Amino acid sequence: MLDMSFLWQSALSVTWQQLVMYAVGGILIYLAVEKGFEPALLMPMGFGAILVNLPLSGVINQFSQGVGETHGIIQWLFETGIEASEAMPILLFIGIGAMIDFGPLLANPKLFLCGAAAQAGIFLTIIIAAALGFDLKDAASIGIIGAADGPTSILVSQVLHSNYVGAIAVAAYSYMALVPIIQPFAIKLVTTQKDRAMRMPYTAQSVSRRTRILFPIVVSVVAGFVAPASVALVGFLMFGNLIRECGVLSSLSQTAQNELANLITLLLGITIAFSMRADQFVRPETLMIMCLGLVAFVLDSVVGVLFVKVLNLFTKSKINPMIGAAGISAFPMSSRVIEKLGQQADPQNHLLMHAVAANVSGQIASVVAGGVVLQYFTNLG
Repeated sequence: MLDMSFLWQSALSVTWQQLVMYAVGGILIYLAVEKGFEPALLMPMGFGAILVNLPLSGVINQFSQGVGETHGIIQWLFETGIEASEAMPILLFIGIGAMIDFGPLLANPKLFLCGAAAQAGIFLTIIIAAALGFDLKDAASIGIIGAADGPTSILVSQVLHSNYVGAIAVAAYSYMALVPIIQPFAIKLVTTQKDRAMRMPYTAQSVSRRTRILFPIVVSVVAGFVAPASVALVGFLMFGNLIRECGVLSSLSQTAQNELANLITLLLGITIAFSMRADQFVRPETLMIMCLGLVAFVLDSVVGVLFVKVLNLFTKSKINPMIGAAGISAFPMSSRVIEKLGQQADPQNHLLMHAVAANVSGQIASVVAGGVVLQYFTNLG
């Protein structure tokens, strides 16, 4: 029989901060279901945020007199899959790597530079966050939102033991979903109609199977020497791509792209909600982190565009400046934004394949940047 007095006591024990988190969870679910913003992650994060903020929630560890400690499933998943081993975000990179075709980038290697330049927002935001009073490791974790890569943001913030893992995860995935809104605004700040209308002829170039197979191996080795802390990130991304390109593991490639990626994404979303408990999430700093995340995304796009403008001063083969903004890791959304803006400026202007090349270079550059941040800021401790 339902104990109404216990139910009444539980209801009265709900704090205003927990009520805020119920609203946050509801908003995330709404954005996922009604707006289609990163539904595979925002929906489980939103539902998880509600679960972990229920009074005496059974999804987090509890201690009862006479019973002892009982282990909650979400806290257990967080402690084993993220806190202790960082396994879930790293495993997700296998699926991401299996989804990426690096062919357009290998056909035009110059666009590697766009991916590198578009990571500048990470380091500029770290400086801004530190200037605002955040601890250096928290500032580094906040800056990595600019990687436009959710798993990298979660991994870096967790390894650096940031106090704001939940807020960083929400900011990273929310702004990834809002790329079609954020990037046009940022790009138009630093481009003219003439810039956006610049045409880039595309001639399809075949890339040999040997090159496609060697590429992930070479990238992993180079990343290992340049930034050893990035090996877990880059290595698993490239391993997933090697499965795709080797040609003898097609069934495993499909499994990595679908079943593995989907399962890890769902578990990661609901597990990261452990960091969205009211006492940790409802703080003034959370609002600051959301603002800084937006700044990071805007700076990524602006610096990418400006870099291409400078590069064009020294090269004969000009690049549409907007391609620089496609160097962020938000694939393929950023590519589509560039194609749309190009066609708005000139209906005959097709930039998609060039933007895709820059976009996949951003996938590599973002995880390398995450490794660089880990290597430098972990050593500070």
